[in-house]
Amino acid sequence: MAIIIEDASIRFLDRLYEIETECFEREAFTKQQIARLITDYNSISLIAKVNDKIVGFIIGMIYLERNLLTGHILTLDVSFAYRRKGVAKRLLQEIEKVFKGKSVKACRLEVREDNTAALMLYQNFGYKKIARLKNYYGDAHGIYLRKHLT
Repeated sequence: MAIIIEDASIRFLDRLYEIETECFEREAFTKQQIARLITDYNSISLIAKVNDKIVGFIIGMIYLERNLLTGHILTLDVSFAYRRKGVAKRLLQEIEKVFKGKSVKACRLEVREDNTAALMLYQNFGYKKIARLKNYYGDAHGIYLRKHLT
């Protein structure tokens, strides 16, 4: 299965919102939030396509944190039918490559404590657990992960 990674665009907003709500239901970003993130100057937004169909996306931001350029992955979404096929892995590889190209030195993200598949993916990519975020997702706890990009 060939996975093509491209820059996201506002013209894909309806499909991205569809995938976001499929993945996160109550905790999903609104369509307006996704639109704002995609068009933000400091945002890196990528889509994954299989057979010309958008099957996943990732959105990250670049911040200056303690005099260090830091990437923050805000969402990584893969449509249910395409999970465990390497889509999330490719999106993560690509955003890290873009971050490194922009001199980003570290990357961070938050994930639900009970999202074991995502936790495994991030830990396999070298992300380390920094803190537990009590009730970060309403009634569910989050985990704050961080990785140094070299």
